[in-house]
Amino acid sequence: MATKSNIKPLFDNVLVKPVAADTQTVSGIYLPESAKEKPQLCEIIAVGPGKVHPKGEQEVMVVKVGQKVYVKQWGGDTIKVGHEEWKIVSQHDILAIVE
Repeated sequence: MATKSNIKPLFDNVLVKPVAADTQTVSGIYLPESAKEKPQLCEIIAVGPGKVHPKGEQEVMVVKVGQKVYVKQWGGDTIKVGHEEWKIVSQHDILAIVE
């Protein structure tokens, strides 16, 4: 089973952990699991060194560990870390940084 410490993304990949979705609406109604949207807000856990281009240039990574970001809803690959499902996404699948 994978753990956070032994996962090191390669190239321009980023390991993200989904941030828990709200279980209750603003008006106080509790949402069942089937009504919850797939989370797009994630926390960055690990960042790869950057993509290397054919001429040897290394792409600069824009994101950093600890930032909260929005990722494409259907982008990336899901992996199991402990009992949670995290994702490995390309830096290009990250839509925005939440400040």
